[in-house]
Amino acid sequence: QVQLVESGGGLVQAGGSLRLSCAASGRTFSTYAMGWFRQAPGKEREFVAAVSAYGYSTLYADSVKGRFTISRDIGRNTVYLQMNSLKPEDTAVYYCAADRNLRGLIPTGGDYWGQGTQVTVSS
Repeated sequence: QVQLVESGGGLVQAGGSLRLSCAASGRTFSTYAMGWFRQAPGKEREFVAAVSAYGYSTLYADSVKGRFTISRDIGRNTVYLQMNSLKPEDTAVYYCAADRNLRGLIPTGGDYWGQGTQVTVSS
């Protein structure tokens, strides 16, 4: 079993930066693909970024490519999402998710989810 807890959300001005963290439990953390998803009110849940098991590769949605960076610290059982050049359209609840592999995680999410953290970008 994998348990996920997000943190780091908040209110930022357009053009600013924010770093989200996802703390995971379990010794098998490094074998899971991890990702970030977001959902704005009235909209469908959207894939943002993912990192493969052991951190071998990363994937990004076109809307955030070049602005966001996903990384994982295996020693701390933590996945990060560094968000730069934030735009008002990035405003959403951001969720951390995990699955056995990237195919199970993208594009709709995996078997394990955190509770989410709110990101609000003002213009």
